[in-house]
Amino acid sequence: MSRPFLKMNGLGNDFIVVDARETAFQPAPDQIRAWSNRVSGIGFDQLIAIEDSRDGDAFMRVWNADGGGVETCGNALRCVAWYLNRDASDKTLKIDTLGGATKARVLRADATTGTASIDMGKPGLDWRDIPLSEEMNTAKLELKVGPYDAPLYHTPVAVSMGNPHCVFFVDDIATVDVKATGSLIEHHPLFPESVNVEFAQILDKDTIRMRVWERGAGITQACGTGACATLVAAARRGLTGRAATVHMDGGPLHIVWAENDHVIMTGPVEVEFEGTL
Repeated sequence: MSRPFLKMNGLGNDFIVVDARETAFQPAPDQIRAWSNRVSGIGFDQLIAIEDSRDGDAFMRVWNADGGGVETCGNALRCVAWYLNRDASDKTLKIDTLGGATKARVLRADATTGTASIDMGKPGLDWRDIPLSEEMNTAKLELKVGPYDAPLYHTPVAVSMGNPHCVFFVDDIATVDVKATGSLIEHHPLFPESVNVEFAQILDKDTIRMRVWERGAGITQACGTGACATLVAAARRGLTGRAATVHMDGGPLHIVWAENDHVIMTGPVEVEFEGTL
């Protein structure tokens, strides 16, 4: 059975988006891996299905390029919001995910681009929220990479944004081997459900430069939940205030950790092309 899709991206973090509200969509992991292959397939970081929701406007289901299902994806939430409200009418959408319910507002929309703001809810800061395999202070994890007495990276911050994140702060992000270190930490025993790994350099109180290794996808141009986790981690350490622009390889997202403890992410949406699976 053929299925129409949209190829979309948020700051280069790219997706296949399938509307499954009328007909169920249950691809096998090997199908997802074949479609995601950037040489022989379509190529994408995540596969997204928009499903019906009992309580909300839609439910967003997410699979990584390796075929495994994950809880949520911040950049994809903006794409789904645009799809559901392409006339940018003045309303708030409720989009449910395995990582929890989110609220979305489309601020601008045209035929192939737009801007959306997502209320990602409250971050999880307890060690059980991440989850970790043992009790630990999530603001200063006892984790080192490299020689014990002279580690390359150490004492990251763990944050859940509906999915797990581990944020390392570095002096010079240009020197970080994101692939080598990210792939090492992704499956560390401390993270029983594996983890997304961010490397962040504080440029000033309002600006962060970040690169990301996404579990199940590898290096991506941007990660919406990763940008949210990075701002929360920086604020917890006192490195920034509760609002900052997070610049990733694909571009910037504006993140606010509001007074009600909800994290608000605002950024762009782009449609690349339409196709059929």
